[in-house]
Amino acid sequence: MIEVIIDSIRVSLMSQHRVVVLKDANSERYLPIWIGPCESDAITVKLQDMPSPRPLTHDLLKSVIQELGGRVVHILISDLRNEVYYARVVVEVAGEQVEIDSRPSDAIALAVRVEVPIFVADMVMDKAAKAPDEDIEAESTLPSAPTEAPTDSKKLSAFADFLDTLDLDDLDENEE
Repeated sequence: MIEVIIDSIRVSLMSQHRVVVLKDANSERYLPIWIGPCESDAITVKLQDMPSPRPLTHDLLKSVIQELGGRVVHILISDLRNEVYYARVVVEVAGEQVEIDSRPSDAIALAVRVEVPIFVADMVMDKAAKAPDEDIEAESTLPSAPTEAPTDSKKLSAFADFLDTLDLDDLDENEE
């Protein structure tokens, strides 16, 4: 398992598509994951400490887990199959760990609320991670880019086009 941090959430200027960019905590690899606008907003609201007058869905999930005597240990982006990412929310209840299937975006939105580590399986990073010096355009020969939810080939093409517009070289500049 590789620990990652949320580097950024990118929004396409040409559409409402969003990508959460996870950065390997110990190297210069980045994992872009396509997410929906609602999940993007849920992550952003918490990262920017924006107040909400009522609990949002992921706040509710946090409260339910706590009220039932559980605690989230970590989340894991566990698999990448057929260009779909899978995640697990690892919860400790009564001294036992339970793994709950989740979309990565929902797991990340929960992780930022309960302040737990985010991990990515080695195999997932090996398959889909990008380094800042990689030429994404050279990879445009791939049939499609990984996505979180099944989509048709037209949407995958739009995702690949969007990834081509990202400048991963500027990611480190944001840390200064």
